[in-house]
Amino acid sequence: KPHRDPELAYIEFRDVVKRTIKRGGKVVVPAFAVGRTQELVFSLNRMISEGELPRMPVFVDSPLAVGVTGVFQKHPELFDKETYEFIREARHPALNFKGLVYVESREQSKQINNYAPPAIIISASGMADNGRVVHHLMHHVGDPRSTVVIVGWQAPGTTGRALIDGAKTINLYGEQY
Repeated sequence: KPHRDPELAYIEFRDVVKRTIKRGGKVVVPAFAVGRTQELVFSLNRMISEGELPRMPVFVDSPLAVGVTGVFQKHPELFDKETYEFIREARHPALNFKGLVYVESREQSKQINNYAPPAIIISASGMADNGRVVHHLMHHVGDPRSTVVIVGWQAPGTTGRALIDGAKTINLYGEQY
């Protein structure tokens, strides 16, 4: 699909999260570690800060995304006008808020799936074919309360593309889900 208006994408994402919370599920977002993850964290920060969503755990589970976010945090002077205004008005960082957990270890990553909903898991890889997100998909893709949100372009032949195309089952590490 072509790029959407950012504010419409924000509203759509917020509404999907709200519906998932209402069902008692988790939101799993396969996201690219550079750029997209930080956009999602900032959007969730806005939603929670402005009372559009309740406080809940938000896990960023990608070693690369955690490292890249650290670079973003060291250079807030490079943020766009909207982000800078949010920092000034909210009086807290754009990429950090209560309930946000940057997952460091593999053991922490495994524990996320045992955490009671609601929760949001942002994890790489963006096309859902490898990385930690595969384990989160294995635990949640079959749960009718939970939602997998695809937030970026998906190449043909990837798990992410299969999800967009409405596949009834997906193959994760040789198993059908």
